[in-house]
Amino acid sequence: MTLALLVGVLVAGGVYLILQRGMVRITFGFVLLGHAGNLVLMASGVTSDRDAPLLHLSDMASMADALPQAFTLTAIVIAFSITVYMLTLAAADSGSKDDDTAQDSEADSDTKDAS
Repeated sequence: MTLALLVGVLVAGGVYLILQRGMVRITFGFVLLGHAGNLVLMASGVTSDRDAPLLHLSDMASMADALPQAFTLTAIVIAFSITVYMLTLAAADSGSKDDDTAQDSEADSDTKDAS
């Protein structure tokens, strides 16, 4: 139950941040969604205590399933590469003068001047 609640909170926070305007906030939203996905993948492999997935150390009935762990490791690498790429885009975008906040303040001042 706690794991499901944590995944729900991470997804809600990630969706909230993705709906924001700043590129860094969107990136952090994707990071939170990536963590939620990793927790779901790990939960699919049973979160209770299991033995190591090595044939000579434990019997087949008590072994942990190694496939969700491999999927999670792959998802971590992919999420990290997407995060680095998005932060690079955010850094490249921050140097331009056409920032979202600048456009909003100019549009607000234009509407105030017109009325």
